[in-house]
Amino acid sequence: MKTNSINKLVAAALMAAMTCVATVIIAVPSPVGGFIHPGDGFVILSGIILGPFFGGLAAGIGSMLADLILGYSAYAVATFIIKCLAAIVAVCIYRILHKNKLMKLIPVLVGSILGGALVTFGYFIFESTILGLGFASAAINIPFNLIQNGFGIVISVLLFPLLLKVPQIRSMLEA
Repeated sequence: MKTNSINKLVAAALMAAMTCVATVIIAVPSPVGGFIHPGDGFVILSGIILGPFFGGLAAGIGSMLADLILGYSAYAVATFIIKCLAAIVAVCIYRILHKNKLMKLIPVLVGSILGGALVTFGYFIFESTILGLGFASAAINIPFNLIQNGFGIVISVLLFPLLLKVPQIRSMLEA
């Protein structure tokens, strides 16, 4: 294994842990089930910093572990898939928009918004079909998922410039 791959693997483990902790420590129960948390900011940052493979895995594993710890095991597999895909969408958008060096935080903001939209849509589909709640019942959770997305957007946009000051993180972005 190359040194860069080892560094990304270690960083992915760290980001998975940070995603899990951010989700578990500040988990505000939603009145209709589920919970609102800031962990999605780390989902987005995992993708942007680590790329689609390692970032997707870090986002999915960290979020899935939080579901298991908080007693939402019925959501664990769906969470893994949805958060993994959100991180992948975020990094793809970031890479497309980041080609214009004049834009600094716009790629992170747009990636966060679209990654968050995928999370909201993914949970809606999962709850309405796999859990069998139907479209009307699953739609009740959409506003709470949007609030959670807002937390994720704010956290990713605020933390990204700080993380760029870390040389190891900068080097992962440039690789």
